[in-house]
Amino acid sequence: MSKPIAVITGASRGIGRAVALRLAAEFEIAAVARSRDQLDELRREIEHAGGVCRPLVADVTDPRSVEGVLSGLDAQVLVNNAGVGSIKPFMELTRDEWRQMVDVNFNAMFDVTRAVLPPMIARKSGHIVVIGSISGRSAFVGGSCYAATKSAVNAFSESLMLELRDSGIKVSVVNPGSVTTSFGSGWSAKSWALSAEAVADAVAQVIATPPNVLIHRMEIRTLTVPKK
Repeated sequence: MSKPIAVITGASRGIGRAVALRLAAEFEIAAVARSRDQLDELRREIEHAGGVCRPLVADVTDPRSVEGVLSGLDAQVLVNNAGVGSIKPFMELTRDEWRQMVDVNFNAMFDVTRAVLPPMIARKSGHIVVIGSISGRSAFVGGSCYAATKSAVNAFSESLMLELRDSGIKVSVVNPGSVTTSFGSGWSAKSWALSAEAVADAVAQVIATPPNVLIHRMEIRTLTVPKK
């Protein structure tokens, strides 16, 4: 029998890639990202382990691109993971950097979620998982835009959960602390931080709950932080 489909955005590297590898034993992975080469590498690794992966090359900030790869896809799980970050003082932040973070971290969820939801609503089951950040409730210097987008992610996720729960669809948000991956600018990977694999395990745990159980919000941190 074919496996249910899990759509993962930002799947070519970092947390998204780790989530794809973690879920591939139980799901057919529909991996969405802009890099064909990195998606093909992910596909080969999943197939080598006996799984199935569809590389879907798309720019999540382009509605037509999203519609082109996701229209008609009957997914059981959606992991909204794609994200970017430019961490710098507000007066050094360019308008382009601001708009890119808002478009990738927040606006893209509109088109991706709208594309994947109809089959979930029709069958009255499905699970949407959003990768947030503890910065969504804990602001920090240099995060005037990034933290704001993650705060918006939390509000979006809770509102969507309340709207869809009676349709049998679960909505969860996983908020990691520092993760060893690097993306955007102004970030530096910390050896003591969470691994992408630890975040992927949290996503798998959230998805594996019984049908009548919902973990709506999960916060995951490293246990200890080196003292300065």
